[in-house]
Amino acid sequence: MVIKVHGSLFTACTSRVLACLHEMELDYEIVPIDFSSQAHKQQPYLSLNPFGQAPALEDDNITLFESRAITRYLARKYKDTGTDLLRLNNLTEAAIVETWMEVESHHYDGPISTIVRQILINPYFGRVSDEKIIQIEVEKLVKVLDVYEERLSKFKYLAGDHFSMADLHHIAYTVLFMKTPKSNLITSRPHLNAWWNDISSRPKLIKVVNGLMFRDLGSLNILSKK
Repeated sequence: MVIKVHGSLFTACTSRVLACLHEMELDYEIVPIDFSSQAHKQQPYLSLNPFGQAPALEDDNITLFESRAITRYLARKYKDTGTDLLRLNNLTEAAIVETWMEVESHHYDGPISTIVRQILINPYFGRVSDEKIIQIEVEKLVKVLDVYEERLSKFKYLAGDHFSMADLHHIAYTVLFMKTPKSNLITSRPHLNAWWNDISSRPKLIKVVNGLMFRDLGSLNILSKK
């Protein structure tokens, strides 16, 4: 059975899964979700993801949702294909990868995704961006980015000198963040900026990165429905 990904290239969480599939050189089929008709909030999609969010994945006899769980599953099941994203053959390296994956999930994703929604998505839907929320989230993000800058002054990638899932999980929302006026928070930090330029230009990931670099805000009606 071909791996099936239910979602859209324009959603950050779906793109996280697609980036993993591309990096691991796995074949897959995209099953588009009709967000405009709220298909993700109805059956049969709810049988794949009961929370009505994208993406969902079907592979052999298993159905999964939650993008980070999906990428871990793919990296473990197909560990001998493509890039070794979890460093499974080295306990120490694997533990460091997992640590920085947790950092992304618990410290990075919250502020950066909120900033993206406030600056890019809210105006498109006629909602006023809340400058107070943006400032609070920027202050949180700055503290995280300072930690990253220090880490990347010693290593090429977050988990060491090898590209890993820890780096890959950052790509989707950072692509969108770099389209906001706050992108200087990354470009002004030389080691962080070098890291971002490296991971966002990886040949295996260019298609996913370009998919998120929508040319007009009309794509935001999909981006807002994770």
